[in-house]
Amino acid sequence: MKLQEVSGIIDHTLLKPEAMQNDIKKLVLEAKKFGFWSCCVNPCWVSFAAKELKGTDIKVCSVIGFPFGTTNTKAKSAEAIECIKNGADELDMVINIGFLKSGFYKKVKDDIQAVVDSAKGKIVKVIIEAGVLNKEEKIKACKIVVNSGAHFVKTSTGFGYSGATIEDVKLMRKVVGPDFGVKASGGIRTWDQVIKFIEAGASRIGTSHGVQIVRQKL
Repeated sequence: MKLQEVSGIIDHTLLKPEAMQNDIKKLVLEAKKFGFWSCCVNPCWVSFAAKELKGTDIKVCSVIGFPFGTTNTKAKSAEAIECIKNGADELDMVINIGFLKSGFYKKVKDDIQAVVDSAKGKIVKVIIEAGVLNKEEKIKACKIVVNSGAHFVKTSTGFGYSGATIEDVKLMRKVVGPDFGVKASGGIRTWDQVIKFIEAGASRIGTSHGVQIVRQKL
């Protein structure tokens, strides 16, 4: 794949809690330089990132219920509304993993739908945290996401559990079909990894190592 094709599907990510304004500024400048799809930042930095990216085609992505997914649905909805108001173009939300593992499938779907409704047509990616799910739970989670009105299913937060795997991405793509979004995220650091994930079915890559990845092909 060409360099611009790969850089153009990367969500350039900085979600560390200790990130400062200068770090977000650096993230934005890197996204502009290398042509990444978006800058993914915590909700408190959305308005700043949106201001810095004004006039570009680079999207602002933020996270909802991050990183555990255990905030209640009203809180997730409120967070989504605030992020969109402040300039977010895309939202990556975490499912309620405990609800999924408990078999509370309607609650999981309702939780996702509430965020989708609050996003008012903006792209919603749903993080299933595949590293803590068995195969049957992964399949069920993907089916719920597809039926919820969201736009992507995403492997993981990259916080605290195993990250993306080729096997998970292949399974997710098989379940959601050819036209639904699949985002691989968590532990992706090299060009070769990115290509393998794309070949496995990923249509978006989330990584904090985007610059390192594209420089391997410069």
